[in-house]
Parts: sequence; structure tokens; C-alpha cells
Amino acid sequence: MIGSCPLRFDPLSPDQLADPYPTYASLRERSPVHYEPEHDLWIVSRHEDVVAVSLNTADFSSVGSVQSTTTPYPDEVQEVLAGGIGEMIWMTASDDPDHRRVRGLINRVFTPKRVRDLEPQIERYVHALIDEFAGDGRADIIERFAWPLPLWGLVEILGIPRSDLERLHKWSYEWLRLMQVTDPLDQLVAYAHSFVELQHYVLDALHRRQAEPTDDLMTGLLEARLTVDPPLSVTQLAWVPMNLIVAGHVTVTRAIGSGLVSLIDRPEQMEKVRKASDGVMANAVEEILRYESPAQGLFRTALRDVEIAGTVIPEGAKVMVHYGSANRDPALFDGPAEFRIDRPDVRHHVAFGKGAHFCVGAPLARAELKHSFRGLLDRLPGLRRAGEGTRDTIFFARGWSSLPLAWDPPR
Repeated sequence: MIGSCPLRFDPLSPDQLADPYPTYASLRERSPVHYEPEHDLWIVSRHEDVVAVSLNTADFSSVGSVQSTTTPYPDEVQEVLAGGIGEMIWMTASDDPDHRRVRGLINRVFTPKRVRDLEPQIERYVHALIDEFAGDGRADIIERFAWPLPLWGLVEILGIPRSDLERLHKWSYEWLRLMQVTDPLDQLVAYAHSFVELQHYVLDALHRRQAEPTDDLMTGLLEARLTVDPPLSVTQLAWVPMNLIVAGHVTVTRAIGSGLVSLIDRPEQMEKVRKASDGVMANAVEEILRYESPAQGLFRTALRDVEIAGTVIPEGAKVMVHYGSANRDPALFDGPAEFRIDRPDVRHHVAFGKGAHFCVGAPLARAELKHSFRGLLDRLPGLRRAGEGTRDTIFFARGWSSLPLAWDPPR
């Protein structure tokens, strides 16, 4: 029931980690543009307003779009970060003209054809991963499958050795934790060291491609960087593969875990997916993304006083455009709390964002999710929960850090 008690948005609290959707409903109904003083954050929760803010690049900046707080890093963390490669130019967290330069660069080399050519390899790797644990009858599906699969797809495109998957996963996750500044100082310092290691790793890989070009995305980016105006330096270019690695795999990891739970909890829906045609499977992937959006939202900064839904957001305010709430908005979706793989209105979801910052990796993510659910449901009969699992504690994301599942192993 939505009552008159004080409305509190705290995505890392135990109750909202377990089920944030009653809070989202309260936000949409009682305070669609809500100021949360504890986080010094404005939350925009209705679909119409989320789209409006996302499209309004004149009044809202995307710089700092993955940082949930304006709190500066402690001096000890700043000292470590000073050893990095230099100023960040990150597509997800930039405005024009930098955003246009970087996105245009990626679009030149990260083409739909490259993704299509990769699909047979994605399918083979799905089954190669499942081969490693199918006979065991149980596994932590996040550890054994959900993060290795999408990260493999990215390193395959970028030309990074598979032997570095675990390091890249660790660096990526710790970068996300660094950006939300919620952990103790010693951990933040460790995350900063990890982030600096990732920067130098990618920059070194680009320097090697300069000396010995190869047929991969990194070499393509090096060549294409000279075609944008003004051209990107190699150091500036290093942020592009980092953006792809981090944003590209953590989102799919969360969608795999959340999608499996949504299907396991609804056996009739899982059976439909198991037998689905390509068209139904594609719609099922979109419903998985809508129902439990992996990126619950990203952040904007108001460049001036802006009125949204009758509320003035002040200049300089940190704003969260809340995809997870927008994707449960009954103004757009019929029965939004229901999980239906044949949902006809699913195309309106904003799980990949909207406008200029729509996720450039969406085609790859969709391909990976399609082959993942096909492979897992075909190869793991009787798939079921084998424990509680652990929710991830990233401020702007929703998913599982561990998810023990069991199935009927082959005799």
C-alpha cells in the first residue's frame, strides 16, 4: 500500500535491494521528481519524464553519468588516481562535441556486420562454457557463466587475450565500486590502484597495435581516430575500449542472472522460451531487459534551473534518470509488474537508455542474451534455484553477484 509515510530512496538498503518496485511506484505516484537529501540526488521516475530528460542535452549534462554522488574522492584516492593516463574522454559520460567524436569513431568500426560475424562464435562459446559445468548438476551461474560470456565477446572483438578475462572483470567491477564512493577508505584506495592498472593495460595494448597492427577493433579504432575532428590522441583513445569493456559486460551479466530468476520463478514462461522461435526469443530478451533493468538508471547534471513535471530541478543538481522505474510505469506498460515474454508493448522500454546516449553495444548485448538463454535452457533441464544468492550492491545497477542454480545433470 502506498501511504503517507516519508518517501525514502535508498537502493542499497536491504529492503530496496530485495524489492525496489514498491518504492518506484510510490515515487511515480507521490513524487515523480523526488529530491533525496541523504544522497543529494534528484530522482526522475516516470517514463515520460525519463525520456524527456534523456533527450534534453541542452539542459542536462552527461558528464559524470555513472557517478551517483558529487562527493570528491579522499586525498589518498586522488593521489593514486594521479598515476593514471590523463583526463577521461568517455562516451557514456561526456557531452558534445566529445561525445559526438567518440560515438562517431565507435560507429565506424563497431558495426552491425562485426556483431553478426561474431554470432557463431558467441554460440560456440556459450556451449563451451556450459560444457565445463553441465555435468555437475549445480553451479554459481554468475561466476561460471554470466560474467565470462559477455566479457569474452568484448575481448574477442578488441583482440585481447582470453587469459586476461579475470583481470578485466576484477578491474571493471572495482571501477564501478570506486565511482559510487560508498566503501571504506582502504577499499577505495585498492579500487583506485585497480583502475589505474586498467588504464595502463589498455594504453599499452594500443601502443602494441601501433607497432604491429592486427585485424581487431583496437587497430580499427587507432586508424579511425584520425578521421574525427579534431583527431583523438592515443591516450584519449584508450578510454574507448575501457568504456566498452566495463559498460558492455556488467550489463549483460546482470541481465543473464535476473532473466534466469524471472524464468525459473515462472515455469510456464520458461517453457515458452525453451521452445521459442527467433521472433519470440527476441521479444523475451526485451522483456527481460524491461522487467529487471540491469542499469537501473544513469545520472545527469542540471545546467540551469529546469522544470520537470511541475518541479524545478535547480542548476547544478545531480539527477538520476531512473530506467528501472520508467520500465514499470503503468502509463506505458499494461500490467507492468507482470513478466510476459510475449508482451506487445515491450518496445517502449528504456533499458538501453534513450537519445544520443543510447547504448552503442545494444546489438551485441541482444545477441549474447539470445544465445545465452537458448543454450542454458536447452542444456540444463530442470533448472531451479539452489540457494538464496546474493544481490549486487552497485547504486545504479540491479543484478546478482552470486546465483546458485541446480539442474538435472546428464547420466
